[in-house]
Amino acid sequence: MCFETGTPVQYREAEAIMDIQEKLDAEMKEAAKAKNTIKLSTIRLMKSALHNREIDHKKKLGETEMMQVFSSMVKQRHDSIEQFARGGRNDLVEKEQKELEIIKSFMPEEMSEEEIRAEIAKAVDKVGATTVRDMGKVMKELMPVVTGKADGKLVSELVKAVLST
Repeated sequence: MCFETGTPVQYREAEAIMDIQEKLDAEMKEAAKAKNTIKLSTIRLMKSALHNREIDHKKKLGETEMMQVFSSMVKQRHDSIEQFARGGRNDLVEKEQKELEIIKSFMPEEMSEEEIRAEIAKAVDKVGATTVRDMGKVMKELMPVVTGKADGKLVSELVKAVLST
């Protein structure tokens, strides 16, 4: 992408991508110097996940795609914490919680339920959704906006509730 001919949106997204990559690199160096092994290994996992997704898609990832990768990692950590807690493995629960905090530090601030509902209303109006059968259209419009900022499960439940009424 050429920054001289790119639109402002493309430029902002390119800046955000560089910010994320630069932040990962800087935090990784800092963790290595501080000998913070959990942070270092988590950041390496994040970089590896991004790299693997780039290989899978055969292109550089955009900010939204990066947030999807991080969101997936957050979901995995939540699932692991739940499983380890059931199994009585508090040591692993603690490790997963630390990893979760580190991953979330690279993501934008979570949206409130009111903000999510406002975005849902915009998406419903834009696609002209009227019934639950239109949920796919709404989610397709909505997910690029809320990815990394809201839990997908919560968004799905709220969309279903809005379209059911």
